[in-house]
Amino acid sequence: MRLRVFTEPQQGATYAQLLAVARAAEDLGFDAFFRSDHLQRIGEGDPGPGPTDAWVTLGALARETSTIRLGTLLTSATFRLPGPLAVAVAQVDEMSGGRVELGLGAGWFEDEHRAYGVPFAGVSERFDRLAEQLEIVTGLWETPTGSSYAFSGRHYTLEGSPALPKPVQSPRPPVIIGGKGLRRTPDLAARFADEFNVPFADPVATRGHFDRVTDLCQKRGRARPLLSVAVTVAVGRSEAEVDRRLERIGMTRESMADGHGVCGVPGQVVEQLGRFAAIGADRAYCQILDLDDLDHLEVIAGEVAPELEPSRAGRG
Repeated sequence: MRLRVFTEPQQGATYAQLLAVARAAEDLGFDAFFRSDHLQRIGEGDPGPGPTDAWVTLGALARETSTIRLGTLLTSATFRLPGPLAVAVAQVDEMSGGRVELGLGAGWFEDEHRAYGVPFAGVSERFDRLAEQLEIVTGLWETPTGSSYAFSGRHYTLEGSPALPKPVQSPRPPVIIGGKGLRRTPDLAARFADEFNVPFADPVATRGHFDRVTDLCQKRGRARPLLSVAVTVAVGRSEAEVDRRLERIGMTRESMADGHGVCGVPGQVVEQLGRFAAIGADRAYCQILDLDDLDHLEVIAGEVAPELEPSRAGRG
């Protein structure tokens, strides 16, 4: 199982902090640097310095990193029209030399929509729009060069689109669909996803979601996507260091044990993440909430990842 770094900048982060984390993640050999796509802090706390735009950030990081993969978990379909989104992601893919992945979701945090004047429909319409966006974005990218693309749906219509620019990755950047819904989410994953992500759930619940998507893919005659999880992580070289890290992110061992995350000294975290690997998880997105604690990344890279990623074995 490969480990990826996952950040939540809306909780309080500048671009400089994100750049430092992305560079450290790349230097330490992590598979990818991902960020959320939100416009407002979730929960109580200081809202400063305010949000950073996901794709503006990734475009900049594309030019300031060289090997690490970059993406969103998840871009909200409510924030952007599908045509301009396809353009933006294709451009960042070119800027990165083909290292981009698009996580796309229906959107759920109503407060941020009200705060920034973004329309927020009911859940059924949001999923209808997400389905059309997935079809349009992938359709634009996969249209042969020199051909045009058209789409007529309930919410979006495209006529005579040149379907440009093309991403570097062929036929397109990987698409990630995630969530714990029981009907629309697995159906969309079975239709469009290159990767299916289950966030913040225990291994038993996660396996149920994995099985549901796998079964739907089999019925469609389609290979199952890669499977992944997102978990909050707090690792320390000692129990005291674990407690300090938990305190800094406002978590406890009990809250982490509720399925929200993994914590402990390296051996304990390897065992906890290994339970997800045992049910088929190909990747784990390690949610890092204290972005100034780069030593945390060093502990994960040096003492956790080598036990889960065979390719790291023996790396010093």
